Amino acid sequence: MAIRVYIDQGHNPQNPNTGAEWYGLKEQDVTYRVGRALYDLLQNNPNFTARLSRPTPETQLGTSNATSLSTRTNQANTWGADLFLSIHTNASLDTSANGSESLVYRIPSTAAEIARSIQTELTALTGFRNRGVIARPGLWVLRKTVMPAVLSEIGFLSNPREAAEMNGNPELFAEGLYRGIVAYYGV
Repeated sequence: MAIRVYIDQGHNPQNPNTGAEWYGLKEQDVTYRVGRALYDLLQNNPNFTARLSRPTPETQLGTSNATSLSTRTNQANTWGADLFLSIHTNASLDTSANGSESLVYRIPSTAAEIARSIQTELTALTGFRNRGVIARPGLWVLRKTVMPAVLSEIGFLSNPREAAEMNGNPELFAEGLYRGIVAYYGV
């Protein structure tokens, strides 16, 4: 049976629950494109089947922050996903902040092991600094999913170099996430 991966492209195209915005780039647009490319990679591997939280760039989830987040976790839980992967970009007032990190509900856990695999492959491919795996039990998408859940901050949208790379080459980040998932599952 194929491994089910629910890909949550973080944030909405418009309020509520829009993401960071830097240099004319919107987090929700970057995460949409990376998620879409990851979906295509997973769907082309017979060991996986994938579902997107936002199948189109215009897909709007929920009417508030709370319902936007609960819609995502409810869809994954109802579908019976084996992995919930939420894709985000980080941001900081310090525009030199850089690197990729993964957030999970707790360490140690299956999610933390998957996150380590993702971090290893993503940073090896992108050359971004590996900021590691961090426990963030307060995040809705990590505590309301019944399967292992990883929130991947693929890079800093506030860092001009990383923003340009994420915007210009979303397939590279999708490939890093994909390799991390494949490496963890060994398929």
